[in-house]
Amino acid sequence: MKYLFIAVLFLSFVANAQESKQFIIEGKVKKPLTITLDNLSTYKSVNLDSMTIFNHLMQRKNSIKNIKGVLLKDILAKVEIDAVSPKTLSEYYLVFTATDNYKVVYSWNEIFNSPTGNQLMVLSNYDTDPVKTEKGNIAIITPSDFATGRRFVKGLSKISILQVN
Repeated sequence: MKYLFIAVLFLSFVANAQESKQFIIEGKVKKPLTITLDNLSTYKSVNLDSMTIFNHLMQRKNSIKNIKGVLLKDILAKVEIDAVSPKTLSEYYLVFTATDNYKVVYSWNEIFNSPTGNQLMVLSNYDTDPVKTEKGNIAIITPSDFATGRRFVKGLSKISILQVN
């Protein structure tokens, strides 16, 4: 019984550590869009040398290097949001979900009406320090955040565009 418990625990860890090779944009959109690692190479590339990842207490957790990605706004330009009028877009928010079900929320205005949106990146490649299994996963990060780790979504699987009720 003890070995069965250990095996189940190990398998659940492996399942949660899955790599993300694609993600879907769904929700209040006229047509869902699936983005793959190959698709990301068709967008204008943004590169950063390195970033330090800080937790919510502003303690250094690790760093990422050789960062390559695209701006989320460039991807979202291909998505038609199902809104009655542009005025209602202020009621929209985006939920970013990882393969391990970690979730982060951004408002529509935060992405399209503030400097944050000019920084929010979908990462297609990065190296971690120390080297971890996260290499190769699609991720999102906002380099201008103070506590960069709070909204660092590794293994991005889905972006849901929703409207406040």
